[in-house]
Amino acid sequence: MNERSEPTAGTAAPLTGDSPMDAATEAFVTHRNLLFTVAYEMLGSAADAEDVLQETWLRWMKVDLAQVYDQRAYLVRITTRRSLDRLRTMRRRKEAYIGPWLPEPLLTAPDVAEDVELAESVSMAFMLVLETLSPTERAVFVLREAFDVSYDEIATAVGKSPAAVRQIAHRARLHVQARRPREVISPSQARAVLESLRRALETRDLQGLLDVLAPEVVLISDGGGVRQAAPRPITGAEKAARFIVGGLGKAQVALTSDPTVVNGNPALILRVDGEIDGVIAIRVEDARITGLYYVRNPDKLTRIASETPLTLR
Repeated sequence: MNERSEPTAGTAAPLTGDSPMDAATEAFVTHRNLLFTVAYEMLGSAADAEDVLQETWLRWMKVDLAQVYDQRAYLVRITTRRSLDRLRTMRRRKEAYIGPWLPEPLLTAPDVAEDVELAESVSMAFMLVLETLSPTERAVFVLREAFDVSYDEIATAVGKSPAAVRQIAHRARLHVQARRPREVISPSQARAVLESLRRALETRDLQGLLDVLAPEVVLISDGGGVRQAAPRPITGAEKAARFIVGGLGKAQVALTSDPTVVNGNPALILRVDGEIDGVIAIRVEDARITGLYYVRNPDKLTRIASETPLTLR
């Protein structure tokens, strides 16, 4: 079914403003944060999500609003289809990426961290789990689990039957549950662990790092071929700690780490001689860090200067 097909049934939204174009603009602006969140969760890239929103806007401007009964659903449908197209293209792009690939970190408002469902769905650790799904599985899982979109509407968005979508959702849910953190910790617990990490980093304290890292910790660093980073994930507390301290030790420069909220979760912005060097996000289980995600690629650090609004509604 194409995007000009019969929209979702419901109560038609009245046109407001001086013209249909004004009404279309108002609807798009109203749902923009939601559409960005949908695209970002599907793509893991704010730059690509913005491109998808531009494509969604251009398509939306051609829609006859008098025929649209649920503007939010229709916009989400367009965004999903555009995201799916781009996700397939990004797969090829990631295959040529130098070193490990991490999602683009977003500076988010503190209140995002208080929304447990939203904070988990955009966390760096969870976004990496979503990377292990196929494009269609990811779209179905994100729309159903994060945004509570109906199976019928998802079927229309991804071009599958409702029965097929239910099977895909079930399969994706099992896949994600097997890889997601065993427990959801509170923001205060995460901040406490992050503070221990911050102190160890700034003092280049190897033992301090070993104390806060879980034995099975995995360190992933993303330099994108522009900044130095480990060519592959590093597993194990001692290897990870020595890699971090070794890298910091060679710098022989002033290092500061500022606590912040990235992707709805506590994180650190590292600065070397006052210049941003990267962002460190963490995954915490049993009060110790099981995942370290260090984004150094400058192209991925453009969204940490100002907050990006996210919403599931």
